Amino acid sequence: MALFEYKGLDKVGKNVRGTLDADNARTARARLKKDGIYVVDLKDKSRGTKKEKKKGGHNKGVSVNDLSLMTRQLATLLKANIPLVDSLGAVAEQVENETLSEALADIKGNVNEGSPLHKSMRKYPKIFDKIYVSMCEAGEMSGTLDVILLRLAEFTESQNELNNKLKSAMMYPVLMTVFMLAMLAALFVFVIPKMVMVFESNPELVLPWYSVAVIDFSGMLVNYWHVIIASFVILGVSFKAWKSSPSGSTQWDAILLKIPVIGKLVRIVAVSRFTRTLSTLLSGGVPMLSAMQIVRNVVNNEVLATALDTARENISEGESIAGPLKKSGQFPPIVIHMINIGEKTGELENMLTQVSDAYDFQVKTEVEGLTSLLTPVMLILMGCVIGVIVFAIMIPVFEMSGLGG
Repeated sequence: MALFEYKGLDKVGKNVRGTLDADNARTARARLKKDGIYVVDLKDKSRGTKKEKKKGGHNKGVSVNDLSLMTRQLATLLKANIPLVDSLGAVAEQVENETLSEALADIKGNVNEGSPLHKSMRKYPKIFDKIYVSMCEAGEMSGTLDVILLRLAEFTESQNELNNKLKSAMMYPVLMTVFMLAMLAALFVFVIPKMVMVFESNPELVLPWYSVAVIDFSGMLVNYWHVIIASFVILGVSFKAWKSSPSGSTQWDAILLKIPVIGKLVRIVAVSRFTRTLSTLLSGGVPMLSAMQIVRNVVNNEVLATALDTARENISEGESIAGPLKKSGQFPPIVIHMINIGEKTGELENMLTQVSDAYDFQVKTEVEGLTSLLTPVMLILMGCVIGVIVFAIMIPVFEMSGLGG
């Protein structure tokens, strides 16, 4: 069964367009002719999707908002007892993102042929990650796919909200840094060289050491800018290569956790993602060991991921979750305490959600505090640097005025 998109004319000559399912193009034309539609154009959308996959189209991602909206729509249709194949077809036509629409059309065809939904989604890892696929698999196994999809939509939205908070909070400091660097570059490359020409026209003028240092630095930027840029590029590439290596990644993540203020923020963001993801997976019926295997990828820190791997091994041998996490020393005591209570009372998912909500709030507070601290620090730093440059240039100017007098 394939999905065809058609354009044609009805019995009164009015333009019509739409989609329909058929085994092949001949069957599609026959059905449209029977409905009184003269076909002008007929395209096999499922074939187009397969071509896209060969070109790497299945590697294209979609926005979190599009994925969340689609998930909610699919959950709503399934809750209304509409068959999965029909629901997928309706959602494929509804979504505006072309990549997502084509992927859903292909998934619908596979499901219609008897393939499970989660296996069909697994072909699109850039759209449906391991968490999404595992949740859908658990939903299919338990017969609660509509409930699981609603939880997935809420989970996706909460993670997107957390990421947006971090991005928006750091936007202003980043813009300030770019502005400061651009202003300094303009001073060193354009303003100071012109002042040097003025100084050189007065051979009697003796420049102080700090003025000489500023002028020499400006000359280095003007004369060796290509060497400086190449050096930064080489350093950036080397750093990226080191950070991408297994040992380098672990070392860098360990350094991040030890940096004052930033290390605390990295840890609480990771804990928030870990607890919310684990809660979502366990609530969706994913087994603990499988959930721990998946959740290690969301903390985005190899040190914490290694601690979770160790905890998973200990859990497989019959230990609780709280014990191994406590031994790692990487998770805050309150998290361990809440997980321990959740295990004893059978309310682990609820406790994990509460921890995640608390840490989401703490992330917001920490980010706002960091932003409010960075802004005046950067302004003071910018003022000091520009003040030193102006002082180093203006003192010789005053001396020239004295000499001229």
